[in-house]
Amino acid sequence: MRVLICCETSGVMRRAFAARGHDAWSVDLLPAEDGSNRHITGDLRDHLADGWDLLTVMHPPCTRLCNSGVRWLTEPSKRLPETYAAHERAAFARMSRDERLAFLWYDLQRGVDLFTACWRAPVPRVAIENPVMNPHARARLPADLPRPQIVQPWWFGEPFFKATGFYLRGLPRLTETNRLTPPCPGTEAHKQWSAVHRAAPGPDRWKIRSRTFEGVANACADKWGWHAQQQEAKHG
Repeated sequence: MRVLICCETSGVMRRAFAARGHDAWSVDLLPAEDGSNRHITGDLRDHLADGWDLLTVMHPPCTRLCNSGVRWLTEPSKRLPETYAAHERAAFARMSRDERLAFLWYDLQRGVDLFTACWRAPVPRVAIENPVMNPHARARLPADLPRPQIVQPWWFGEPFFKATGFYLRGLPRLTETNRLTPPCPGTEAHKQWSAVHRAAPGPDRWKIRSRTFEGVANACADKWGWHAQQQEAKHG
């Protein structure tokens, strides 16, 4: 199967599919952290029509789409997070309040356009990772977008909290592979499981928060790769 992993620099999902014999590639504006020659550095939209059997979008820009950041659409912050380009952060800091609001609403539409391009890509099987959407984003997204499947790393043997939503087209929902028992709130173990959310501010925090856990990647590669192969064999 030809598989394209979008918005990934770590290579975790790409390697999981490749380990199962798939022709797996990743694409992102940034180069691959593992230096792989099966990574495309560029705009994913330039490669959506390259004949893929399965498309996954692991960490699309979601700052404006997610419900956790909706408050900034009415009262903007004075700075942008490190995920934005340096020139955008510098320009944003010089803007007036109204200019910042205009930029954030433009940025919301920019995220919607990218998400929509992936959802409508000419690929028979699509999975897009995203957190819970805010109502402004949801109203602008395709009407046929289903409710996401929300999964946790600890469903797949990874002792961490990080709710992840997958919007699926032509693919089955994931099933638990190694469900762990979460520790009680207030314990040291619970703090360790919350490491993703407790990551200290800094230039690399976005990488920590966006990285795919290997247990999740393996579950995706097993479930979706097998499903795709079964469909191809059935329909010839």
